[in-house]
Amino acid sequence: MKSRVVILEAAAGPLYVLILAASIWVLLRGHNEPGGGFIGGLLAVSASILWAVAHGSSAAERRLPLGGAMRLAAVGVLIAGVSGLPALFLGDAYLTHLWATLPLGVTDLKISTVLLFDLGVYLCVWGALAGYALGLLSLDAGKGPPGEPR
Repeated sequence: MKSRVVILEAAAGPLYVLILAASIWVLLRGHNEPGGGFIGGLLAVSASILWAVAHGSSAAERRLPLGGAMRLAAVGVLIAGVSGLPALFLGDAYLTHLWATLPLGVTDLKISTVLLFDLGVYLCVWGALAGYALGLLSLDAGKGPPGEPR
């Protein structure tokens, strides 16, 4: 029988949302601009670990976007790789990042391929490290790796 920590279970929901919101803010703002995909991904991993400690590794694995840790990491690598392609089409070197300004009427939105790269790093870090951490937590609980039949 699994022992429960009711206070942790109750606090995990709001904290999970708060930590993920902070990770997205760090992703978009970065530690020194233009983005913080790596550190934002680490924050997202901490949210997943919090959920796993409160509700179990399998529950945390089910909360990961895109159907699990491996798929999340793979999509992240794909997005980061694709972010370098626009420069190739313009005759520049791969991963030469491009910037543009999108006029929105009241303000202008600066967009770049750097943000796409950071998003890929964010997803890759979240998927790879959350998968690793959740696997370790499930082994510690004696239940085997997530995703495998028990």
